[in-house]
This record gives sequence, C-alpha cells and structure tokens, in this order.
Amino acid sequence: MSVRVLLFWLSMTIAASAQSFAGLGEGADGFALPKRGTAFEFPRDYGAHPEYRIEWWYVTANLTGTDGREYGVQWTLFRSARAPRIGGWRSPQTWMGHTALTTPEAHFAAERFARGGIGQAGAAADPFDAWIDDWSLTSQGSGYDGLRMKARTAEFAFELDLTAEGPMVFHGDNGFSVKSAEGQASYYFSQPFYAVSGAIQTPNGQMDVTGHAWLDREYSSQPLGRTQSGWDWFALTFESGHRLMTFALRDSQNAAFSSGSWISPDGTFTSISDGSITATPLRTSTVNGREVPTEWRLEYPARSVDITVSAINPQAWNDLAFSYWEGPVRATGTHIGKGYLEMTGYE
Repeated sequence: MSVRVLLFWLSMTIAASAQSFAGLGEGADGFALPKRGTAFEFPRDYGAHPEYRIEWWYVTANLTGTDGREYGVQWTLFRSARAPRIGGWRSPQTWMGHTALTTPEAHFAAERFARGGIGQAGAAADPFDAWIDDWSLTSQGSGYDGLRMKARTAEFAFELDLTAEGPMVFHGDNGFSVKSAEGQASYYFSQPFYAVSGAIQTPNGQMDVTGHAWLDREYSSQPLGRTQSGWDWFALTFESGHRLMTFALRDSQNAAFSSGSWISPDGTFTSISDGSITATPLRTSTVNGREVPTEWRLEYPARSVDITVSAINPQAWNDLAFSYWEGPVRATGTHIGKGYLEMTGYE
C-alpha cells in the first residue's frame, strides 16, 4: 500500500468512525443539501457535483456467458469531499473506485484511490466520462444512453458496452429520495434499462457475455441519519419487463426505513413509501467470518409481489477498505428475474 493510499484510507476511516456506514451520517456544514422540487439539468448532472459532500456512479450487470453460466459485474466510482471547492493539490475531493466480478464459484474484488484536482480520477459531464486510473465509464453517444465500461486487475478484467433501451427513472419525489424519518435525503436517479454485450476475463480465460445492467446515480451531503448503520438494497429485473428497486436502512435506535420504485416496462414508475414493502431474511451464510443474509423474501402487496431473492454466490463479499456484500441474485415466486443485492454494515 502506497503512502497516498494509506493516508486516504486513514482519513476516510477516521471520518467514518462512530458514524453511519462510511461516514454517510456525518454532518454537512459548508456543503449544499438536496431540496425537494429541484429540477435536474442535463448534461450537467451526468457529471460531478463538488458542492455536495458525497457522490457515486454505480453500475451492476447480470451477464450470461457463451458457456451458459451466470456472471455478475460491479463498477463503482465514489467521490467524497472533506470541504467544498478548492483546486489542484489542495483539493479536498477524494475518489475511490470499486470493481468486482462474480461467478457461481468465485468472487473477485478490487479497489483504487485517488486525490482530486490532478486528473487521476474524475467525472466530466459533456461528453460524460467517469474514471479512476484506467478504470472508466465513458459515453458512446449522448449522456448515459450508451456507455463503455472497462476495468482490469491482476485477477480479472472486463470491457462491456451498455445500450439504454428505456428512459431514466427519478426515484422518490422526482429524484428527491428520503432516507430517514428525520428527513435526510439524496438526489437519486437510475438508468435501469441497459442491454449489455462484451467480454470478461477470469483466471479461466476470456468469455463473451450478454445481459442487462443498472446504473445508479446518487449525491448528497448527509444522506443517512446518525443512528442508521447500514442498508439492504435490491435492484431486480423481471422477465415480465418490470423492475423493482427497494432498500431498507437499518437503524440502531428506530425501525428500519424503507423506500423504492416499481418500474413498468415503458419506464413509468410508482414510488414505494416507507413500510409498503417488506424484506425478511430467510437464510444466512457465513461470509468472511460473519453471518450475512443471502436469501430474502420480498413482499409488496400493492403489486402482488411475493418473491424469494437468492444469491448466485453467497460468498460475494467485497473485502476492501470499506467491506460489504455485493453480488448477483435470482428472484423466484410471483415474479421471475435477476438482479443485484448490496448489504452494508454487517461487521
């Protein structure tokens, strides 16, 4: 670990201690706060928002190889700031990249760190380009309509083309997504309609793949309450063409706060209010020394949804500076499909 990486990791870890996961419940003094009723502006909002403290570009992809096997890929770029705008080497902007590849038998994960202001990492709006070193998510057309996603590590690599086949979705109240009973919120929108083609590389060799992907965009300055300790987040694509995003934010002092979106094949969607959907753990797995729920029951009576969500590989633990479970899942029951599950705060 280089001195630069060590210093970055220490600063982020200190900030996160005694706070919500990864410091997301930390105070927002000096930063902008999301406001209900704010209109998004594109292409500006494709890129970075340094006036906010926290931001990410998050892609998950469910893939099938020419060998008929299931694979999953994650590509994430995080931006975090210790203070509002300053340029150059004095920039308080810090960047972290996570990537992972999951097979039914193995899970690989890697991370990278960068300091803002020197070009090593960033996110440009027009044309859209997000990168950290040679890991990149780059527009191949207008905005997020077509993207090329690349990453290479010592153990795995991928290069995938993502083509949007539906509109973006703006969660909550037109993109104003409430995260707690106290009112903490973020701006949150997604492109859940990507068709994917390309190739992955594992220790077993290269494999051509096709499938579907989901891009999440979120930024805020204090998206969690101080007693919220982690979340369980689901993004599912069903064979019917419908899609479901839902999350439950666990709280050490209060009931979990839940929200989400039910998305029709044409992109119209219904916001799911707190308490309207229930996520119940059915089975846990011993993962990296802790017990983690890897099979869930999701019930959403308003849409007659009653499904079981199961991990394709229960050992999909990202053992990184901020560790968490992230991997592809299958859905069975009233709706059949695939998707991704992310679980944080299981320490």
